[in-house]
Amino acid sequence: MSLWHARLALNYRLNQEKTALHFVHEGPLRVLKSLYPEGPSVCHNVLVHPPGGLVGGDVLDITVQVEEGAHALVTTPGATRFYRSNGHQAVQRTRLKLEAGARLEWLPLEAIAYNACDAVNHLEFTLAEGAQLLAWDVTALGLPMASQHFEAGVLTQHIEWPGYFLERGVMNAQDRSLLDGPLGLAGRRCMSSLILASGTPLSRGLRETLLESTHALLQSASEDVIAGVTAPNEHMLVLRGLGPVVEPLMQFWKTIWAHWRVQAWGLEGHSPRIWSM
Repeated sequence: MSLWHARLALNYRLNQEKTALHFVHEGPLRVLKSLYPEGPSVCHNVLVHPPGGLVGGDVLDITVQVEEGAHALVTTPGATRFYRSNGHQAVQRTRLKLEAGARLEWLPLEAIAYNACDAVNHLEFTLAEGAQLLAWDVTALGLPMASQHFEAGVLTQHIEWPGYFLERGVMNAQDRSLLDGPLGLAGRRCMSSLILASGTPLSRGLRETLLESTHALLQSASEDVIAGVTAPNEHMLVLRGLGPVVEPLMQFWKTIWAHWRVQAWGLEGHSPRIWSM
């Protein structure tokens, strides 16, 4: 099987009140046609990786720059799959850079760590004054409904905003205390985070409103979903959750994303068309 080192660089720029995309790519990684379901100021794109997954030795490098005042929403048509390792590590690196007043919604569908994978999923972002980011990470360990359990292998996850936030976890299939213990995943095999980050501190009133309203929405979550929301600093809200499989957690994350979008930005939650296909 061929090993890929694919690169994709997305650059969004606001020009005459329209957010336009320019991109360059190398290897099997690219975006589909830009869509504007909310009008010209918000550009929606779908990122595609035709091989469908990563094996050992594959590297995907994704960079997204959103220039001053532009607003982009990026998602994927399906899961990112980290397949069984061939003795080498598979790596996906994503770097997001938002200039002053920019907005980005980074909403890829779930990543799946297959049994015996050796994978790294690395997300790093920086925000200038007035820039805001809505981003999520949803990860499944194995495919329990298909009896493809995560019994061997390692997945390393890294989410960082330098100077503000760092979350790094190593999911080793041999660490049963982590995967099955009450202080770990408690037997659940899907975990996720949703982040609202702002280059300028969020007002205390907005943070409290979002925390209170999100706590209220948590009461309506499926009984299979465990979730909690915090404000680790004045620039951020972070929602974390666990579920037995992807579907109930992803559905709930879409609800909270739409709610935060309305509360923080005054924009309705226009779900990308690809999510309903």
